[in-house]
Amino acid sequence: MGDRKLMEFDINQELRELEEDRVYDECGVVGVYAPGKADIARAVYFGLHSLQHRGQESAGIAANKDGKIQYYKEMGLVQEVFNDEIIGRLQGDIAIGHVRYSTSGESHAVNAMPLVVYHKGGSLALAHNGNLVNAESLREEMQDRGVIFQTSIDSEVIAALIARYIRENTIEESIVKTLELVKGAYALVITSGNKLIGVRDPNGIRPLCIGRTKDGYVLSSESCIFPLLRADFVRDVEPGEIVVIEDRELKSMRYRKGERKAVCSFEYVYLARPDSEIDGRSVYMARSQAGRMLAKEHPVEADMVIAVPDSGTVAAIGYAEESGIPFGEGLIKNRYVGRTFIQPDQRMRELSVRLKLNVLRDNVRGKRIVMVDDSIVRGTTSGKIVKMLKDAGALEVHVRVCSPPVTHSCYFGIDTPNPEKLVAANHSVDEICRMIGADSLGYLSVEGLLESIDLGDKVCAACFNGDYPIGLPEDPARTGGESCGQRKGERKRKEQRYDG
Repeated sequence: MGDRKLMEFDINQELRELEEDRVYDECGVVGVYAPGKADIARAVYFGLHSLQHRGQESAGIAANKDGKIQYYKEMGLVQEVFNDEIIGRLQGDIAIGHVRYSTSGESHAVNAMPLVVYHKGGSLALAHNGNLVNAESLREEMQDRGVIFQTSIDSEVIAALIARYIRENTIEESIVKTLELVKGAYALVITSGNKLIGVRDPNGIRPLCIGRTKDGYVLSSESCIFPLLRADFVRDVEPGEIVVIEDRELKSMRYRKGERKAVCSFEYVYLARPDSEIDGRSVYMARSQAGRMLAKEHPVEADMVIAVPDSGTVAAIGYAEESGIPFGEGLIKNRYVGRTFIQPDQRMRELSVRLKLNVLRDNVRGKRIVMVDDSIVRGTTSGKIVKMLKDAGALEVHVRVCSPPVTHSCYFGIDTPNPEKLVAANHSVDEICRMIGADSLGYLSVEGLLESIDLGDKVCAACFNGDYPIGLPEDPARTGGESCGQRKGERKRKEQRYDG
């Protein structure tokens, strides 16, 4: 029995490592304003489905009816958390929703969002995508003053500050006062009274956009939800902007100007859906161009280009078109494998990657393969996939990565490990190539990535070059947290990091 438990633990750990050998965003937010429209929570529910790729740990919806907020949130995928009965109870003219992601460490329903805060003047609900770099110091200062926190996420710091200021100010003034204190990356959707409010951080690191329906407005992390909700794309929320939707009108105010715009480059590389547009740039076109640039920078003689699904597909097509090498399918993804797996017997102990991916042997046998992926974080997955392809008869496997080497951790809402676990921070490209067993390895250059995104210098590429748009805290290990930063698992109270 003890051996069986150990075996199950080992395979679960392997699968967690495979999940962690990726770069993930932590949250997706959506808000819908539609006075008089029935089933507004259902619209948010469908919107969250479209944002499920941004978070698969928990989901929640809060509905506002005349300033009274009802909410429901729980661990699990959107379709697992909600049913018709729950949706039917969430009545209102305004609703906001949230999906959340984490890769390791403790996860609890109490940390799910939206957060609902009751204050002297009423209540508010808040959903947050991003990460604060000074949440710990703010939290400790507030706790010294008697504030009690119910969660370990930095989003509660934002909500608590707004609630504190709202006793003597309007909700807009309270938000501005709060944003004068917090530092980091954030996209917020908030509802209070009869208002839906959207906020984007001064650097525009995390995305937030506006859609218009015949009944009102939609706020979302990504524009891909607008066709589903029959909304027309209006524009992105500008960095340092607050948008307030009230009385069927949208009003704008700037709470901070002059900061360096730095939209997250990984939104274009991997995080966002390819059918989204962020800050005027099509994610699909950015990835396609990245693949083309990659083919120019790292050509190779080969018989077929394949993608690591689904993240590398668009770039792989771009690589194939630019290089003239035919694109084909070499790997099939199993979309129904969960994050953990109970191991039935010893024979299955070595399955790991094959639980997620299967090789099309007839397609790769006897061929020289170019394998295109979005990124290499730890290198764990890449090595196993290369081995699978060679075991299936591929003569050569040339790995091409449509982003530069990940050499620095992110502290602004993306889940990357500490530098000591980033393979490119500790090994040369040649060393990584040997480690993963590839015949050659080529990364897209930082210049090539920025050219493919085509937003000039208004992009954050800190995880590739260490050029952070925001000053980091003295101890970066204390930033982040259980859902929107680099998770380190359970640790002492002083070492915990908090995020949204």
